[in-house]
Amino acid sequence: MAAPEFQRFHEFVVEVETDTPGTFAKICGITGRQVNRALEINEVKVPKDCDDEAAGTETLIEPGSLIVTISGTARWAKQSHEMMMDWIYLKQRKRIRVAHVAAAVGDTEYETGYAYMTALNDSGEIDGENKIVTREVEARFDGEPTRTAKVAP
Repeated sequence: MAAPEFQRFHEFVVEVETDTPGTFAKICGITGRQVNRALEINEVKVPKDCDDEAAGTETLIEPGSLIVTISGTARWAKQSHEMMMDWIYLKQRKRIRVAHVAAAVGDTEYETGYAYMTALNDSGEIDGENKIVTREVEARFDGEPTRTAKVAP
């Protein structure tokens, strides 16, 4: 049995498109990130038996929207400060991508699409170990991201 190959933090990247279309840059200061993919389920009640209404109903489920959000923690870095502030204050719809750098050829390497920043929270303390401001961010894709497979080099 072969040993598993694990994805490392530096191989799991969230990037935001710069002012140059098609060019993406990492958010400076990121120390943790999470991508959540949640499928909404629509429930439909239908009769169990058309000839016997006393049989009651059953619930069928159908897939709804796929909601993809990205959240993360960071240390405040001035290199990303104004871009992050503009993104939320100006309610910008920015093109972002999640890169799976270590993906095998044919597997999803990028998830790309437009997203809105839905939360930008800063916190800090005067004493203690964490004297650098901590930033929490969350963005939500506007629709489903496009998946792009890794190609052979």
